[in-house]
Amino acid sequence: MISRTRHLSTIKIFTWFTIVLVALLGCAGGGQSPGLASAENASKSMYRIGPGDQLRIFVWGNPDLSTNVAVRPDGLITTPLVEDVEASGKTPTQLARDMEQRLATYIKSPTVTVTVLEFVGRYTEQIRVVGEAVKPQSLPYRDQMTLLDVMIAVGGLTEFAAGNRAQLIRTIDGKQKQFRLQLDDLIKHGDISANIKMQPGDVLIIPEAWF
Repeated sequence: MISRTRHLSTIKIFTWFTIVLVALLGCAGGGQSPGLASAENASKSMYRIGPGDQLRIFVWGNPDLSTNVAVRPDGLITTPLVEDVEASGKTPTQLARDMEQRLATYIKSPTVTVTVLEFVGRYTEQIRVVGEAVKPQSLPYRDQMTLLDVMIAVGGLTEFAAGNRAQLIRTIDGKQKQFRLQLDDLIKHGDISANIKMQPGDVLIIPEAWF
């Protein structure tokens, strides 16, 4: 009888431990996963100019040399006195320094400021959204861009979307990694913990719900 009582007590303790463990794992699984949280900070990038970007080249004290110019598909720009300057892949500051070096042949101590007026960005740094978004598309990356910003830009989810089965494909250290997103929780329930920072080159895949 005593042995049976001890056996039942052991079962109760094991059952209680299992329930507590499951509850703790459930709490840990809510919101953003640790892997995705660390992936948000995997790379800190500055905006780099890409083909199609509209630039304002301002040369201090030389209004005739200041101009607005589009980056050509080959990544080059042409401005007064300076032809075929590589712009794609550079930050605005880097391009400004290159322009100063080229203009120094013609004017003394040029000071150049480069401003991006309209963003397109390099193809490899665009955010791609495919699947059950209202307007699937590629978006230019913006500094501090979040998942919610992306969903607003693509018009949200379709009625057939399985938002909580969405996947984020992100390249980290040269390798593609996959993370689960909770789009339904973010958009329909306002769960701000499901909002994440985007990175250049992210791919968001939104599957169709199973009926």
